[in-house]
Amino acid sequence: MMLDRTQRGTVLPWKAGHETRAGNGSDPQQDKARRFRDAALPYLDDVYTLARYLLRDSGDAEDAVQECYLRALRHFDTFRGPAIKPWLFAILRNVCRSEFARRSGVLHYVDHSVDGETDNDEDARPLWQEPQGSPETEVLQERDAETIRRLVAELPQPFREAIVLREINDLSYREIADVVGVPIGTVMSRLARARSLLREAWVAEEGRPT
Repeated sequence: MMLDRTQRGTVLPWKAGHETRAGNGSDPQQDKARRFRDAALPYLDDVYTLARYLLRDSGDAEDAVQECYLRALRHFDTFRGPAIKPWLFAILRNVCRSEFARRSGVLHYVDHSVDGETDNDEDARPLWQEPQGSPETEVLQERDAETIRRLVAELPQPFREAIVLREINDLSYREIADVVGVPIGTVMSRLARARSLLREAWVAEEGRPT
């Protein structure tokens, strides 16, 4: 799926010259900040992209990313790898839920039931079994990226979250399940539903007068 990562203007403490900036490693806190910077900074745009899709507001997204990275740095000693990106996404999701959902009013998480799905929905067809030339794949590869981003942004939140984690951030089904806190079967069900909704939205888009 051809979806772009969003460029952000977030300034993080160690980039702004604050006290968390890495030094020569002689101080334990500076060494921690340096290790965290090296591990987490490459995924800053990915974290911002997810925040932007979840909150649908660039200002709120930048605030959420700041808070996410501050929390992640604070708790970096508890991180047990190997992949830090899903860990950052899980922190970001909690930030969005606990601090920004109430303010923006745009997040409506449903972790256990979405349009009749259940946590036992293990029969959902995995996306890797869909043919490479499926209509939605061809459309998403050929059509205007701005329109695609808009259609994704208009998906109901659980499906929008799943498609962004999978198609933009390349997380595995297991990683998405860990980030969102649902079984893998539910992840596959949401992804299949998201792709179906995108297909329907594009058909409707094509039917509009130009």
